[in-house]
Amino acid sequence: MNAAPPASASATETRSAVEPGYAGRALLASVLGYAMDGFDLLILGFMLPVIAADLHLSSSQAGALVTWTLIGAVAGGVLFGVLSDYFGRVRMLTWTILIFAVFTGLCALAQGYTDLLIYRTIAGIGLGGEFGIGMTLVAEAWPASQRARVSSYVGLGWQLGVLAAALLTPLLLPVIGWRGMFALGLLPAVVSFFVRRRVEEPAIFNQRVARGMRKLPLKLLFVDGRTTRASLGVTILCSVQNFGYYGLMIWLPSYLSKTFGYSLTKSGLWTAATILGMAAGIWLFGIAADRFGRKPTFLFYQAGAVVMVFVYAQLTTPMALLIGGAAMGVFVNGMIGGYGALISELYPTDARHRAKRAVQRGSRGGRLWAGRRGRAGGALLVRRGARATGVDLPAGHPRDPVSDS
Repeated sequence: MNAAPPASASATETRSAVEPGYAGRALLASVLGYAMDGFDLLILGFMLPVIAADLHLSSSQAGALVTWTLIGAVAGGVLFGVLSDYFGRVRMLTWTILIFAVFTGLCALAQGYTDLLIYRTIAGIGLGGEFGIGMTLVAEAWPASQRARVSSYVGLGWQLGVLAAALLTPLLLPVIGWRGMFALGLLPAVVSFFVRRRVEEPAIFNQRVARGMRKLPLKLLFVDGRTTRASLGVTILCSVQNFGYYGLMIWLPSYLSKTFGYSLTKSGLWTAATILGMAAGIWLFGIAADRFGRKPTFLFYQAGAVVMVFVYAQLTTPMALLIGGAAMGVFVNGMIGGYGALISELYPTDARHRAKRAVQRGSRGGRLWAGRRGRAGGALLVRRGARATGVDLPAGHPRDPVSDS
């Protein structure tokens, strides 16, 4: 781990990092980026049957479009995670947005399976590269006392994008078709690109570079026993989160339709209630984590997720499913807002983004598994993950790692 910088340097970093104008711009840019990601991934799920019919795709080919989008996201996380440590967060964010926007637009022009698969994979590279850098920007722009709260706001951006996709796709898809929906997906990327152009590199990162501390080998994430436990623990925690979230979102509409005979519109509205519960859970998580500490809040949410998934599986009436779905959403996805603050407090500044990319690459395995397993398996993994990761979480109130880095 790097030696602590002089006190004067740390003080300067702290003052620069929390400058109100910059902090607000970094937060807005990251929220927009996460909304873009959520919107894109969910509209693809809604459009798959239409795309498959129009391009005469088999079910395996349609599923491969989702799989290779996620594989591209993993590759983007690896590539841009390394590049951002060398060339800066904002510069690489700009490139990821451009890659995502260009190849999402090209999806609207696809004439067959092969070119659409290529476009989706490369768009996934841009999406995956963007995903972690935005949270790093926010974590470095706000003080430790507010970090969990503002990280939760970034997580809310994803839910806003998902909610917009759930509500807009059933309305617009019959009118503009799947090609028009891909073109529509360009709009948040364009807005996010121009907002990001007004965001400078974090002062903390610039000062580290000025002192020749830019390079960081991946092995520093496993430099000693404590750091290794933290890296493995957060990877498991993120995998549990992704497994539960994607398992729920993939299977919930089908579960409501096949088990209770809900129409597509009704299934969408009941799913939207669950998404709103997730948004509320993320917001409440940030407040609770800053007030009561990271570890008790994570453990409370994990226990709540286990209970609510099993409770929801027993519900049968429409009103119970509506209310129960919202309550389940609070716990199943509320934890997503805490990862940025958690990783920022477990690693020094130089290691933060590399750590985010490393653990999120591992966690994406949970997304792929979720598509094959379902609700009961998700609950089981949440329960096991709670035991496996709780020891590695900061137990009390946050510390500001700037002075430790």
